[in-house]
Amino acid sequence: MASVMEAMNASTTHFPEPMHATISSAQTGMMSKILDSTGIFTIFLTLFAMAVAYDQISYRIMKANLAGDAWKIPFVGPFLESVNPKFSEYHAKWLSGPLSCVSVFHKFVVIASTRDMARKVFNSPAYVKPCVVDVAQKLLRPENWVFLDGKEHVEYRKGLNGLFTRQALETYLPGQQEVYREYFEEFLRISKANNGEPQPFLYQLRELMCAVSCRSFVGHYLSREQVKKIADDYYHITAAMELVNFPIILPFTKTWYGKKTADKVLETFANCAAKARVRMRQKGAEPECIMDRWLMQMMKSEQYRERIAKGEEVPADEKPAMLLRDFSDFEISMTVFTFLFASQDATSSACAWLLQLLADRPEMLAKVSEEAKQIRPDPSRNLTLEMLEKMTYTRACVKETLRYRPPVIMVPYMVKKAFPIPESNYVAPKGSMIIPSTWLALHDPEAYPNPDTFEPERWISGTAEEQGKNWLVFGTGPHYCLGQTYATLNLMCFLHMLVSEFEFKHTITPTSEDIRVFATIFPMDNLLLTFERRSDVSVAA
Repeated sequence: MASVMEAMNASTTHFPEPMHATISSAQTGMMSKILDSTGIFTIFLTLFAMAVAYDQISYRIMKANLAGDAWKIPFVGPFLESVNPKFSEYHAKWLSGPLSCVSVFHKFVVIASTRDMARKVFNSPAYVKPCVVDVAQKLLRPENWVFLDGKEHVEYRKGLNGLFTRQALETYLPGQQEVYREYFEEFLRISKANNGEPQPFLYQLRELMCAVSCRSFVGHYLSREQVKKIADDYYHITAAMELVNFPIILPFTKTWYGKKTADKVLETFANCAAKARVRMRQKGAEPECIMDRWLMQMMKSEQYRERIAKGEEVPADEKPAMLLRDFSDFEISMTVFTFLFASQDATSSACAWLLQLLADRPEMLAKVSEEAKQIRPDPSRNLTLEMLEKMTYTRACVKETLRYRPPVIMVPYMVKKAFPIPESNYVAPKGSMIIPSTWLALHDPEAYPNPDTFEPERWISGTAEEQGKNWLVFGTGPHYCLGQTYATLNLMCFLHMLVSEFEFKHTITPTSEDIRVFATIFPMDNLLLTFERRSDVSVAA
């Protein structure tokens, strides 16, 4: 037994020094790796802590005395809130002070809530310029006219004014009516197919407004199928236009789908411009849409310059009201796309609230119907601009809807250089976003008594028309909405034609009055409606 143990001991201690050296080396290497890892980890933690500290200090410096969170969630800020925006949170922010702030990712955002603060931003082109939202330039293209500034923007805008004159607006009416008649019949079919049970009509209204806009902007250069495709896909563009988005466009995200859709729509509109250019050069061609009218003005400007170049003395009355340069098909496409962008969601929102508010107030809807009968007793007749201008109560209902539920609740601007706001003892930093809100101005009890009550009469016998400073539905200043008259008349046309031939009912739900924010604002329950033809209107009409 001893010999065995000795043998074993002998064998285990035969090379003691090499073994200890190997073990020691392994231990040293392991400890070195641990220490190296600890060093990297420590450096990482240190850098991360410094980044967090810098992020918080930067926020605190830019925040200064503004209302807002004392500290922000590192780096991302209230990103999750911006992904799923709630109107109540926006409203609370507006009420927190004339100026308040948030910071999301790399973007510091100042919110101008009151009428005077909003107007200050709108009327300060030396310090700010429209940016729509962070991702907008990537979708609409950075060279788009809405992002132009100063003299370049003014000159471009002058060339577009002629597209919204009274004469031009009358040109677009026949096409609008054609689209409304077609879609109202579709609304009736939907109700009949569902045995008169209420259905959500929000999507149908979005498609309708897209079709009306496309007919007004590009006429018959688009087929019904192309319009339907744009309406279906446009959801991606709207979804991508969140107030603050991830800084880069990642594949298969909302911004990625939005960019793909925007590129396709721009290509489609450019093809329409090429077709319109050919048509409008034909003898006797008359403009039927905005694209036609714009090209006609370009061609008249070109003809005038050619006459001058030949040395001809051109009478003053033959000089175009506005001399335009020749815009490329893609420039026309980008501009028309901005018109669609401005009208699509905003008009869909206004239509939805208009139907809900009036259906829930039968006595007001009856007044609209009575006015329609008096002004256009035969609904088969074409509606004219002169008829629309006589519709006092219809107009009041449209304007009160725009005040009570303004489609555009915020208009983002980019600060070009440090923007002093002495009223709040604050300077908005260069590169930040500053966003005037329209809501508080349009719900100001001094301008609009009982502001949270829907009262169309305030536009007839009240003082609402005198509150120009508060009427921020279409903005103000150098970037005010070019199409504000067009938009108002279009909503009047929509309501008048609907009540002239159809009756509609709204089913009230617990969330009907709740506001869903999706670029603009919509009823939370998606608007449950039922349509039927008026008993005093024949099918042939």
